[in-house]
Amino acid sequence: MELSSKLSVSFFFFIFVLIANAQDSPQDYVDAHNVARSQVNVPNIDWDDTVAAYAQNYASQRKADCQLIHSNGQYGENIAWSSGDMSGADAVKMWVDEKAYYDYDSNSCASGQECGHYTQVVWKDSVRVGCAKVTCDNGGTFIGCNYDPPGNYNGQKPY
Repeated sequence: MELSSKLSVSFFFFIFVLIANAQDSPQDYVDAHNVARSQVNVPNIDWDDTVAAYAQNYASQRKADCQLIHSNGQYGENIAWSSGDMSGADAVKMWVDEKAYYDYDSNSCASGQECGHYTQVVWKDSVRVGCAKVTCDNGGTFIGCNYDPPGNYNGQKPY
């Protein structure tokens, strides 16, 4: 193989790796959260390495089974699972899409619907986030984001 072909193959592999890892950086998670937060006039959330280390530790524990089990730790938490690859930005979008089921006036979810992931994303007092993604042994994806301080307190509105 001549040098130009080798360079071309290397370039395309590099681009593939960039695309494959797109939307999983700390900034990607933060940006996805802050778009939703800005829509309801909540201050931006910032990445926190300590919270991210907690998220990574817990995601690593879920690698073997990919089960949607909460860590029940000191932080607020959203978790997501996919049978294939899913980006961190896609996980946050999935949580934010629950906005359609949240009624601010009654501070409740539509009957039979989930909206607690959304309210945690936009919880005004949660100012730090850390997220992690693992590819599970079964080929699925587990993503967790943790929030400090936690949100979703009964009787309190997120913003």
